[in-house]
Amino acid sequence: MKWVWLIAVLMLPTIGAAQQDNVERARAAMDMLEAASQQLVDAESARDRVRALTSTIQAFEEGLSALRSGLRQASVREEQLGAQLQARDEEIAGLLVVLQRMGAGPSPVALLHPGGPTGTARAGMLLAEMTPALNARASHLRRDLEDLQVLRGMQTDAAGRLVDGLREVQDARTALNQAIAERTELPMRFINDPVREAILIASAETLESFASGLERVAVDVRATAPARISGEKGDLPLPVQGIVLRGAGEADAAGITRPGIILATLPRAIVTSPVAATIRYTGPLLDLGQVVILEPQAQVLFVLAGLDTVYGTAGEVIDAGAPLGLMGDAAAENRSELSTDGDDTGAERSETLYIEVRQQNSPEDPSLWFRTDKDG
Repeated sequence: MKWVWLIAVLMLPTIGAAQQDNVERARAAMDMLEAASQQLVDAESARDRVRALTSTIQAFEEGLSALRSGLRQASVREEQLGAQLQARDEEIAGLLVVLQRMGAGPSPVALLHPGGPTGTARAGMLLAEMTPALNARASHLRRDLEDLQVLRGMQTDAAGRLVDGLREVQDARTALNQAIAERTELPMRFINDPVREAILIASAETLESFASGLERVAVDVRATAPARISGEKGDLPLPVQGIVLRGAGEADAAGITRPGIILATLPRAIVTSPVAATIRYTGPLLDLGQVVILEPQAQVLFVLAGLDTVYGTAGEVIDAGAPLGLMGDAAAENRSELSTDGDDTGAERSETLYIEVRQQNSPEDPSLWFRTDKDG
């Protein structure tokens, strides 16, 4: 996919600070995509392909997000120009009437002032002073009309490009699923006993009781968990591009509070591991939907809940940035793929990812671990 068009679309007339930010995001996404494409070329194993495809999907997500934001700002700019042009209609119409009247009569009569030669001279001086201002207004009007034409042309072209981008990111997701199915060389820290795990799932009534029983389902333990995440606490990236919808302990619409945070994400967004870790569990759990539980260090668990597709097997040791799964798309039937409302307003971030951190099986505020001050 050629991403030069994305930069061009975002370099719209009368560029502002917000639009400049989108341009920088698009350039960064283009660099990410080029690097990921080279990784795909150089990939010699399924594990290498997984890493490259994960980077590809993240680059597409970031680039398409910047494109949607840019198109939304272009739409706002188009509305502003339209309103300005409409406001000038009456002024322009009045000016045209005067010019038509002046052109209808003989030149000497048109320029003759009732006050005699002095009045005619004053009228001429006034007209001479008005001419630069009228020329400036005409120049601004011409520039606004040209900007409006450029905006409409770019928006039409970008709509098609957005469709292409959405198709390509879906192809990358499909390829990622295949690469993960073929991946066999991940190191294993332990093997889970499936019978014990099934009993634990059936008997656990809370996340706390489930987490406390995880150690009992592990058999054939080959290594211990890492001792600590040196210097990374408080600076870990969020596992998905998203906006913090609710913080730890904040009540939802039903008045229910949870010790974790909730991120609003775009449909089908990729979820990755924020740090090297051991997978302790993947699958459905309680009322949390599809869940991935990571152990980045001894006595610490990251619980990620609300995914639609999950990758990996309990006991696998994964690198930072490894794909953990994909978010769902519950609103697919009622959602327009070409909508530009989502990234600035949050309207298109229809999926939610719940993140809970447990240390020694007691919940901790995830904002103490993750960078939650920036929107993804």
